[in-house]
Amino acid sequence: MADGYHGGLEVLLDGRRLSPVQRRIAHYLHEHLDEAIFLSSVELAERSGVSQPSVTRFAMVLGFGGYPELRQALRPLVLGGGAEAPHESLLRGAIDGEIRNLALVRDRLSAFPLKELGEQLAVTEPLPVLGLRVSCGLATTFAYYARRIHPDVRLLTHGGSELADGLHAARRAGAEWVVAVVLPRYPAEVVHGLEYAGKLGLRVAAITDRSDFPAEVVLDAPVGDRLVFDSHAAPLALAMALVEAMADAAPLRTRARLEEYERMTDETGTFLSGDPA
Repeated sequence: MADGYHGGLEVLLDGRRLSPVQRRIAHYLHEHLDEAIFLSSVELAERSGVSQPSVTRFAMVLGFGGYPELRQALRPLVLGGGAEAPHESLLRGAIDGEIRNLALVRDRLSAFPLKELGEQLAVTEPLPVLGLRVSCGLATTFAYYARRIHPDVRLLTHGGSELADGLHAARRAGAEWVVAVVLPRYPAEVVHGLEYAGKLGLRVAAITDRSDFPAEVVLDAPVGDRLVFDSHAAPLALAMALVEAMADAAPLRTRARLEEYERMTDETGTFLSGDPA
């Protein structure tokens, strides 16, 4: 793909929140725009592996009345010619986007109440950590490391009545906070669960991509949305910064628990020799 029309396509896509199906279309256009500008909507759908109505909706999301208008707008980007770009241009663009997301979090670090929140979470026992569907992965990672320095971390990754049970049990055991990872797409069960948490008297610290998320403390970081599915480098970095703040809030306990953990893993042969993880 030529650098010029690759950039033109990026301008059309910039700031658009695309569904996974729509990202498949965008991915195909990134790789084959010189061919795609001559395809019908049915042919583009076939080659992208989506339905024809999905192509129409994709064009409308970009602000066009339909696919013919989008195709007409794309043709000038290609017909000017240019040198061919590397095949991995889409992936490079996605990684560049994540670098920008990480830089944004770095530049905003002083605006996040990490120290204060870390102190609050360090003393609440137990500490429930909530993450459903795609947010389960980041919640699990946060809980895994938080358990190394906190005596009672409870991971909640199922919705419905099981989530209500977990929140209720944590509150009865003395919990004052819940850490909720809420990344797109946002499950309705998360909203219902956090509403119930509020009724129980739990305060919510949310790791999310939305600055307006309804929570006592919001740690917001953008997600990468250039590939078919989101990537979460910036929210992960923010989550690890919060674990660090919790560790700093209780240094003696942190040291004792980490040393105990190292003794246990040495005795049980948990890791391969030389593996620091």
